[in-house]
Amino acid sequence: MMQKLRILLADDEALIRLDLREMLTEAGHEIVGEAANGQDAVQLAQELHPDIVIMDVKMPVMDGLTAAQQITEAEIAPVLLLTAYSQQDIVARATEAGVIAYLVKPVREQQLFPAIEVAVSRFRAWQELGRELDELKESLATRKLVDRAKGILMTAHKMTEQEAYRKMQQFSMAKRISLKKLAEEIIAADEKYRK
Repeated sequence: MMQKLRILLADDEALIRLDLREMLTEAGHEIVGEAANGQDAVQLAQELHPDIVIMDVKMPVMDGLTAAQQITEAEIAPVLLLTAYSQQDIVARATEAGVIAYLVKPVREQQLFPAIEVAVSRFRAWQELGRELDELKESLATRKLVDRAKGILMTAHKMTEQEAYRKMQQFSMAKRISLKKLAEEIIAADEKYRK
């Protein structure tokens, strides 16, 4: 059983939105907003932060592919794209726009719910990978700073790398500051001294 999701529907055909709303609410999901064009869909997605956006490709003002790209680039929610067409160029454009799942109309319940589950799951996995990547980047940046600061201490005080690192650890614990902050201070002091 899928968890209850907050869903934004975007389709210029009110009847399609009504059918989707009925299917989704009967399954226990909450429709947090509806839009009849891509521009409104993007605005509502930014305001409401739904768990998923279910959107038609062909809509007035802004098409669904452009709207999907904006929602995806802003990392607001996964987009499940609906279309009456299964043309290869639309599939390619949907992929470029960052669309995670794609269904051809008419939408059937047995296709819709697995597609929603896959889209939400992939989006969450993608977000987790993004967080891990950010942490790795931060860790690498810290390591580079610490290595540079160790080099400064080794040169200035004729220490081994291990001694320099141990001194930095002791100082950061005593002063209750991170190794990164300490390394930045050592580097800044060294640059000021060299001027």
